[in-house]
Amino acid sequence: MAGTAGTPGTPRVLRAMNDRAALDLLLEHGPLSRTRTGELTGLSKPTASQLLARLEAAGLVLATGTTEGRPGPGAQLYAVNPAAAYAAALDVNPHRIRAAVADITGRTVGHHELPTPGLRPAVPVVQQVTDALDGAVKAAGLTRGDLHRTVIGTPGAFDPNTGRLRYASHLPGWHSPTLLDELAAALPMPCEYENDVNLAALAEQRLGAARDHGDFVLLWNQEGLGAALVLGGRLHRGFTGGAGEVGFLPVPGTPLVRQVTKANSGGFQELAGAQAIPRLARELGVEDIPDGPYAEVAAALLERAAARPDEEPHRALLRTYATRLATGLASLVAVLDPALVVLSGTALTAGGEPLRYLVQAELAELAASRPRLVLACVREHPVLRGALESALATTRDEVFDTSRRP
Repeated sequence: MAGTAGTPGTPRVLRAMNDRAALDLLLEHGPLSRTRTGELTGLSKPTASQLLARLEAAGLVLATGTTEGRPGPGAQLYAVNPAAAYAAALDVNPHRIRAAVADITGRTVGHHELPTPGLRPAVPVVQQVTDALDGAVKAAGLTRGDLHRTVIGTPGAFDPNTGRLRYASHLPGWHSPTLLDELAAALPMPCEYENDVNLAALAEQRLGAARDHGDFVLLWNQEGLGAALVLGGRLHRGFTGGAGEVGFLPVPGTPLVRQVTKANSGGFQELAGAQAIPRLARELGVEDIPDGPYAEVAAALLERAAARPDEEPHRALLRTYATRLATGLASLVAVLDPALVVLSGTALTAGGEPLRYLVQAELAELAASRPRLVLACVREHPVLRGALESALATTRDEVFDTSRRP
C-alpha cells in the first residue's frame, strides 16, 4: 500500500524518523547549524538543510541567529520553537495545589500555587483544579486552549479498574466515582493522573540521580511515606495502582495496624514516616524541637542532626532513624533486588550524606543484596517537575510526529 504513512520503510516514515532525531538533538544541545545537525544525525548537509527547512515550515523549529567567533560569515542556527506546544502539570496535596505550565522545550513559563486548607470539600475539586490551572496559564500569558496536555499528581492512585482514588483517604473530595468524568468535561485538553511519588521517580529518571538506570526504587518521605518502583525502565503501578504504597507495610518495631486504608497508615509509616521523627527526637532527649507541620519539623530535626553527627543526642537520632528506614527498605530490596535506591522527599534529603551513609550500612546488615543508595538530585518541586516531564514526553511524541503531516 504505497503512500500509507504508517508503512515501515516508506519515504515519509524515514523522513519522520530523521525529523524526530533532529528535534531531539535540538532539545538536548540547543541551537545547531545545518552542518552540525548533519554531523549529529549522520545526514548529508543538503539533506539536513531540507530537513530543517521542512521543520521550520511546520512551525517546529526557528532560525535563532548565527554562529560567532569563526572566520567568514556565521552559519545559521536553528532551535526548537518553544511555542510549538505547551503542557501543564499539577501537584496536589491536602494543603495546596501547585500548578505549572512549560513550553515544549521544557522551560517553565507559568507557575501558580492555590492554598486549599479549609476549602475541601466546600469548594468542588473541579473548581480547585481549574482555578490552580488558570492561575498558571495566566502567569504564562496563555489560555487553557493553548495547552496540549495536563498531568495531575496526587497521593494514592486512581484505580484503573474503577476510576476512583485509592490509598489517599486524607484527600477529601477526590474520591467521587464521577470525578474523572467531571474533570474531563471541564478541561479542554487530554488529562492524565499519576501517583505523586511515581512522578518524583520520573523526575529522577529523566533529570536526576536515576539517569541511565532501568531498575531502581525511589523511597519518598514527606507528608507520607511511599515508594516508586521502576522495573525495566518503566513504572510498575500494580493491579489497582497501589504498587509502592509501602507505608502500609507491616514491619518489626510497631504494633500491627489493621484496617490500614481507613487509618491511612501502616507499620512502616508509623515506624519511619515524617510524623514519627519528632516523637523519636523527644524520646532521645533532643531539645528545642520546633513547632509547625510535622514534615517541616522532621526535616528541620534531621538537618540539624546531620550538621552535628558527632554530638549526642543528634547522633542517636540519625542512627535510630536510619535503622527504622533500613528495616522497611530490606523488604523492598529482598523482593525487587534493585540496582539503585534513591532517597527523596524533605524528610530524607534533609538528613543528607550522614543519614544516607547510615542507612546504607544498616541495609547491608539486613538485606542479602546491596543496592547503591543515593540522595535525590531533583529537590525543587520534584512531583511537579515529574508531572511536567510526563506531560511533555507525550506532547513531544504527538507534536513531533511529522509522519502524520501532509
